[in-house]
Amino acid sequence: MIKVDHEQPLLEVRGATKSFGAARALKGVDLSIAPGEVHVILGQNGAGKSTLIKLLAGVHTPDDGEILWRGEPVVIADPVAALDLGIATMYQELDVVDGLSIAENIYLGHERSTAGVVNFRQINRLARELLTRLGHGDLSPSREVGTLSPANKQIVSMARALSRDTRLIIMDEPSAVLDSEEVKNLFRVVHELTSAGISVVYISHRLEEIRQIGDRISVIKDGRSTANGLPVAETPTSELIRLMTGRDVENVFPPATPVAPDAREVLTVTDLGVKGVFEGVDLTVRAGEVVGLAGLVGSGRSEILETIYGALKPTSGSVAVEGAALRPGSVRDAVKHGMGLSPEERKSQGLLLDEPIFRNITLSSFARFARLGFLDERAERAVSRDQMTSLELRPADPDRAAGALSGGNQQKILLARWLVHGTKVLLLDEPTRGVDVGARAEIYALIRQLSAAGTAIVIVSSEIEEVLGLADRVLVVAEGRVLTTVNATDIDEHGVLDLVMEGSAA
Repeated sequence: MIKVDHEQPLLEVRGATKSFGAARALKGVDLSIAPGEVHVILGQNGAGKSTLIKLLAGVHTPDDGEILWRGEPVVIADPVAALDLGIATMYQELDVVDGLSIAENIYLGHERSTAGVVNFRQINRLARELLTRLGHGDLSPSREVGTLSPANKQIVSMARALSRDTRLIIMDEPSAVLDSEEVKNLFRVVHELTSAGISVVYISHRLEEIRQIGDRISVIKDGRSTANGLPVAETPTSELIRLMTGRDVENVFPPATPVAPDAREVLTVTDLGVKGVFEGVDLTVRAGEVVGLAGLVGSGRSEILETIYGALKPTSGSVAVEGAALRPGSVRDAVKHGMGLSPEERKSQGLLLDEPIFRNITLSSFARFARLGFLDERAERAVSRDQMTSLELRPADPDRAAGALSGGNQQKILLARWLVHGTKVLLLDEPTRGVDVGARAEIYALIRQLSAAGTAIVIVSSEIEEVLGLADRVLVVAEGRVLTTVNATDIDEHGVLDLVMEGSAA
């Protein structure tokens, strides 16, 4: 870790408050960032972290309190003012423009131009230098961003932050779309930045990461600071969890219910493949069994789930539920036979963000609530309230827009949807991405409850520890191929990574 000079803060926040109507998002937050440090901000979903960073990014202005930059009070009136100070923000929801090239995205808003015409040769050259610095010199600056993986879009967002004279970079869940190797590269870049005197505010729900990357930690709970500038090395994880949640939370996986030896085979996947993406996938899942897919980003894990679900049409192989063959490439047929998917990008692929919670929960079960061609909203709300109570979904208001909820509660909406539908096979892609430690423990418990009730579950996660902690069996995937199938208790994280690296090199 670097030596941090706490006497000369780069940035300070003193007693910041912010309300949106009757809702008080911040009730008095303090923060002090030293030059050249990695300052981690922790807090549950809805604690106020996003509002705080939007104050620093100029998206919002505080109702009360003050912000100091290098000891001088400042008003960050808008995002341009933040950038002019030297504050760049990388948001969790990637803010890249799919229709533009990598170089155009990096220099969007501060284009290099000659006589009013963008100098593409110059921005391509500068973009390549930034990509190389980030360990991704193989990406072509002229490539359209819409063709990139989420991990590479994150690299573009980081390059944009570095394209200005930045003194402070705010990273909101930067590792959420990265696999373990990409995270190592991210940490390398962060250490290079701090060595050059640039400060980093790092927001993450992955508590294990802060030990590797952070210098100091601040914690926010219910819009208030509960800790400011705790040293990482001297603060136990149990204390951080208590500061975030106000209670002690066991950050472990609930015990699994053993799968009955005579449990029926619910999901059967035979020689499944999509040309150029993955091939030859054989998979069986019994009632009450959890099977995990472990591998790096880009290995084909998510595409395998999407093809099983019918969102992608296979070029070979078949999928069957309880012996009934599914129509290839038909989501409707998969849902009809009792299959459900919680997708990797739940906001863009799984939820209707502007629709109320109850409608998102009943979305796949409209036939159940149809009366003479109309939906019985009273029945929809009643069923949704039961699910919201059972899953402890907060706030318990079925008419609230799904987009207004935290990541953990949005994930619960998706689980509730498939519970209402009576799902036999549940496919979970990154079920705890962007979810805080308290909600994560609740989701783990729900997955255990579903498997104990006989649901066949397939899970994909970039966190190998999560796959091993939840699954009964694990398929290790690399370069679109299943390398091996192994009992989760017979392998550890290092063993999975060794297999992945060997498979990638083959």
